[in-house]
Parts: sequence; structure tokens; C-alpha cells
Amino acid sequence: MSELVTGEAVALELRPARLPSRALAVLLDLAVAVAVYVAVTVALVASTASLDMAAQTALSIAAFVLVLVGGPIAVETLSHGRSLGKMACGLRVVRDDGGPIRFRHSLVRGLIGVIEILMTFGVVACIASLVSARGRRLGDVFAGTLVVRERVPVSPAGFVPPPPPWLAGRFSGLDLSAVPDDLWLAVRQYLTRMGQLDPRVGWAMAERLAADVAARTGAPAPQEVPPAAYLAAVMQERQAREARRAFGGTYAAGGPAVEAPPMAPPAPASSVTPPVQPTVRTPEVRPVVPPAAPSREARPEASREAPPDGRAGTGFVPPA
Repeated sequence: MSELVTGEAVALELRPARLPSRALAVLLDLAVAVAVYVAVTVALVASTASLDMAAQTALSIAAFVLVLVGGPIAVETLSHGRSLGKMACGLRVVRDDGGPIRFRHSLVRGLIGVIEILMTFGVVACIASLVSARGRRLGDVFAGTLVVRERVPVSPAGFVPPPPPWLAGRFSGLDLSAVPDDLWLAVRQYLTRMGQLDPRVGWAMAERLAADVAARTGAPAPQEVPPAAYLAAVMQERQAREARRAFGGTYAAGGPAVEAPPMAPPAPASSVTPPVQPTVRTPEVRPVVPPAAPSREARPEASREAPPDGRAGTGFVPPA
């Protein structure tokens, strides 16, 4: 394992490629280049049969330079350090600081490779790779590059450290909706790798990120809270809100999520019905209603007139 230090003082753990894998990649690249060169040479011989010997020799040298020297340089430049052989072996050419190579890096590696690989049949390149601590040949030394392995076991995701206990839930009232996703990603990457940073560089980066987050939330960061602790507390508050939104529970910052009972959505006002009361059968009591007196319209004509002696009418008419 080799550690490369970037411009931001971040240590990158890269695995340099050793001699067997690099030799296999070079052999595959040479096989492809030779096959292309043979095909181009046959085409040139067939098409330039009418030319003189000097012209044919010049075309052959140009084809050699373009195919065996210019071809690998162009392929490494366009693929950012991954030739056909390196792609097959899972290798890549990078700069000393871990960044992608450019045309000048590929040009230096290709020109020196003509001497240490083609002209010496790879003897010089093998000796230099065995002597170097990171397996670099002379072309890598002069170009400032390194061949690393891309197919490495995937490391577990970085752990975001929790904030101090006295900061748990302190920033629950912040408005985090205006903080963009790329700023959250930068904060998360800083928190997961702040142990690998130089203390001064890490403090400056934390202050810059804390200022950006405070400017987006509209509330200044507390002066008594360190920037790294402020970022950790804000990140935990965001995670708590995401958990509440995803699972519908109450998540206390710094504690486990507590599931809340599912709540049914409120029904529209027009469809609300009163609750059904249980029916209790009781004995039916009918009130005693006195018989109603017959109305004057319903009485017969004979009974409407009282007899002359003042007695109540019986309803019968005496015979004439």
C-alpha cells in the first residue's frame, strides 16, 4: 500500500502495480501495436509499389513512428492512462498526486519507452521497476507518473463521527432546505476523512464549510462551537429529519428512531360520517293518549242542536 498526498494534504491509499502485471500489460499493448503495424505495412507496400526505394523507406519509418510510438501516446492521453493492456490487467497511469495524466505525461513516457522497452527489449524497464520502491520505470520517473491497480477490494463506506453529546438536538430549529446537495456531500466527505487531513488544513476546511452552511441556513454558527463539531451536529440533524420523513417516526437527535403508530389520512369534510352508536333494545312504552273528542265538523247535524230542556243530546232523533 502506498500513500499519495494530494494538493489538499489528503492521503490517498493506492496500490502500485508490480512488475508481473505491468509486464503482461506491456506485452498485450505491444502485440496489438505490432499487429496494427504489420497491417499498415502490408497496405503501404501494396499501395506504394510504383514508388522508388527511398519513398518506401520513408513511409515505413513514418508508419513505425506513428503506430509504435504515437499510437500508445494517443491512446493513453485519450483514455486518461488506460491502454488496452492496462484495461485488461486492471491498471491505470496516474500522476504522483493521484490525478489524471495529460498529453505531456504520455509523451515523456512514450519517448523514453522507445529506449527502455523497444530498443533494449524491456531489460532497462524491468531493472528500474525492480529497483524502485513503487515499481516505476524510467519513463514514470521522468514524467512524474505512477501505475496503480484499479481492481482493489472495495473498502467500507466512511463513518460519519457523531457530534458531542451537548450538541445533540441543539440545531433542530435550523432551516436546512436551502443547503444544496453538493455542499452536503462536501461536508460528509470532510467528516469521514478529517482524520487523514493535516490539522491546520482540516481546521481551515472546516471553517470554510461551516461558513457556507451557516450562510445557507440564515443563522450564524455559534462562536463557542468548533467548526467540525458544528458540521457534525448539523449533519446529524439532517439525517434525523430524513429518517423522520422516510419512516414516519419520531427520531431524537443522538438517539434511536422510535416508530410512531400509523395515522390514517384525514377524510374530506363532505365524506365525514358520525360514529355509529351501538343500539340498545329497550321495552317500548307507549303513552296513554285520551281519546280525542269528535270535532264539530264530524258530528251529525242532529246532535249539533241541544234539546229545549237543556239536556245533552243523545244523538238520536225522536220520531215525528
